Amino acid sequence: MENRTQKRLPFHRLAVFPVLLTQCAVLLLAALALWQWHGVVAGYSGLCGGLIAWLPNLYFAHKAFRFTGARAAQAIVRSFYAGEAGKLILTAVLFALTFAGVKPLAPLAVFGVFMLIQLVNWFSPLLMRTRLSRP
Repeated sequence: MENRTQKRLPFHRLAVFPVLLTQCAVLLLAALALWQWHGVVAGYSGLCGGLIAWLPNLYFAHKAFRFTGARAAQAIVRSFYAGEAGKLILTAVLFALTFAGVKPLAPLAVFGVFMLIQLVNWFSPLLMRTRLSRP
């Protein structure tokens, strides 16, 4: 029996990489805007909320999109399930750690930037379509 290694793409060549960069940029801009207009607590609370959304997305992208090709179909399905399960667990743990360990905290800023990063994720097909259609 042959021992085959699956073909893996480098992280920066993944199709989801521009989405992750956009999420990171939006996260930093939102935290900076909150810090500027609502103070330091809102700024780092927004940063925490954005990281709660972004880090699990980064984990999912690393797990789910590392295999390509028809021969890797089973590995792709397994990695998607593992990535999604890890993403949900990581999100719950990060929320728990943030609310238990970060004092003082502005909950509106945490949830606001978290939802903003999720919105970037929801509208990512528009970003990916324009990237993939370029020659």
